[in-house]
Amino acid sequence: MSGLYHDTGVVLRTYKLRESDKIVVIHTRDNGKVRAVAKGVRKTRSKFGARLEPMSHVKLLLYRGRELDIVSQAEAVEPLSPMLSSLDRASQGLAALEAVDQLSLEREPNPQLYRMLVGVLRTIAASPSPLNVPAFYWKLLAREGFHPQLDACVRCNGTEPEVQLVAFDLNEGGVLCRACRSGQAISPAALGLLRDILGGRLQYALDQEESPATHEVSALATRALEYQIERRLRAVAMFEAH
Repeated sequence: MSGLYHDTGVVLRTYKLRESDKIVVIHTRDNGKVRAVAKGVRKTRSKFGARLEPMSHVKLLLYRGRELDIVSQAEAVEPLSPMLSSLDRASQGLAALEAVDQLSLEREPNPQLYRMLVGVLRTIAASPSPLNVPAFYWKLLAREGFHPQLDACVRCNGTEPEVQLVAFDLNEGGVLCRACRSGQAISPAALGLLRDILGGRLQYALDQEESPATHEVSALATRALEYQIERRLRAVAMFEAH
């Protein structure tokens, strides 16, 4: 099937092709992940080169090719400048892109993933909370079917206050009490934030200042996503507790 088509998407990454072209990888609303050639965009007089940078949210006119599509037009949906206004925002944005790049499938429509990505980028642009990316990872994991058990021990089913939930084990799929513990320790504060993120109090979690608990939730989110995709993430080192 060939021909022109319209779509809207977020640029996940780009790489150079020949002297003046580049390949653009985009998660689109209607066509899933699309790889397309943007011809001549590395020339200084290119009309839309600046609109095809990672994190750009764009309306596109594409020509469907056999292996790679061709970008015919690109128009910004919203400015990229807020995402580039601080290193923190840019780092968070790139970490969100990498996660979507790993979960997005070529030519497989996934409008919910598109909406989630646009939503997290807008949230980061408005306020670079320390939990923007970790919360996004946990939401992605829940959407993929990994929704950890957080209110009872996954082995004995004991609940607070009868038992103290003190550990989190990815292999077990949730929290464990002191008697059953395996995996890694989790503090009450971090467990509370996890429950907020996955239990309908996301904004409350995003309003929290950076703390040992936010670092804990962040490091655990990274490990959980890496466990799910079975590979290391490149862009998340700055979110892990030192």
